Amino acid sequence: MRLIGPFKQVVTLANLPLRGKLSDEQLEIIVDGGILINNDKIQQVGNFETLKSENQNLEIEMIEGVQIALPAFVDSHTHICFGGNRANDFAMRNAGKTYLEIAESGGGIWSSVQHTRNASEEELLKTLLERIDFLISLGITTIEVKSGYGLDVENELKMLRIIKKAQEQTKATLVPTCLSAHLKPRDFEGSNEEYLQYILKEILPKVKEENLAKRVDIFIEKSAFQPEESKEFLLKTKELGFEITVHADQFTPGSSRIAVEVGAKSADHLEATIDEDIEFLAKSDTVATALPGASLGLGEKFTPARKLLDAGAIVAIASDWNPGSAPMGNLITQASILATFEKLTTAEVLAGMTFRSAFALNLDDRGSLKEGLKADFVTFKTNNFQNVLYNQGSLKAENVYIDGNKIK
Repeated sequence: MRLIGPFKQVVTLANLPLRGKLSDEQLEIIVDGGILINNDKIQQVGNFETLKSENQNLEIEMIEGVQIALPAFVDSHTHICFGGNRANDFAMRNAGKTYLEIAESGGGIWSSVQHTRNASEEELLKTLLERIDFLISLGITTIEVKSGYGLDVENELKMLRIIKKAQEQTKATLVPTCLSAHLKPRDFEGSNEEYLQYILKEILPKVKEENLAKRVDIFIEKSAFQPEESKEFLLKTKELGFEITVHADQFTPGSSRIAVEVGAKSADHLEATIDEDIEFLAKSDTVATALPGASLGLGEKFTPARKLLDAGAIVAIASDWNPGSAPMGNLITQASILATFEKLTTAEVLAGMTFRSAFALNLDDRGSLKEGLKADFVTFKTNNFQNVLYNQGSLKAENVYIDGNKIK
């Protein structure tokens, strides 16, 4: 066994409820703490000197200087496998151009589809691994990665195979999600319903056959897929054995209700969610995932995280890192800003980036520091864990551990 420490503070996030609001007083903070590792799992968390005296034949990994430890973060919604760049979209949007005007001038999601289709597999893998390494440097060790910039059999499978290759070359956990239902591609001759049937009959069976993803996503919105056709599609994907998640209520309300009705693991975005649907979400096990990066990138209002938590919902926070609406990728900065505007406690933000986000990905083996869980954690050079959010992303992670081994 190996003992790592001492840490000025170890914030375990253990024994906190999955849903609803949290006060900072509920946080378990172990002063002068140590983390005892057995193989790749946490054996015990406690006072460093006590753990040292109670366990014989320990390997000791001493922590230099004053540091605190937190569970490693989970980013449960990203689009980081893509080609190209949409800086021009950002500039046009800030200059007052509408979504439609940007799309008509060659921008928007279709621009990323074309760039991704044209990119070589080597190029896509290289840039994906670079983005994964950036997220790891922030202390994020579990990363959901969507397809959705291929939008035909060949290119959706290309993306998902590249995500699978990336998993072989990184120690982070990647959770692939098939987002072929991002929007109907311009070169598809047929209706929305026909394209969704194409996904069900041509893409998803091959995804399943090659074990490329266990999750399916759809963008329900006026500019993408309509509620009823989306609901039918989601039910059929469940019949095929996939878990489901939904891009919901980004610009117009109503689709979060569909996510709950079909038993989606999460409903992500929710910037336009209305009060009655907040109550509906709160009574379900569907995670309400806030994506503050999209609000910042588009200049839109934030997910009503405060109302969702007060109603008793399970609220996660993810980056939505993508080339269009959320190009920043810095989950810590985004979550800190969301906390300021939505008046979230530090406990609520940390929970939203750890065990609650893990729940959205159907993972119950990470997100807090307690016996038996995966030994993924992050350290910061500070004497007070509150400084992580207070500095809004400028306090960099010092060390990142995956399975108890330091990788940064």
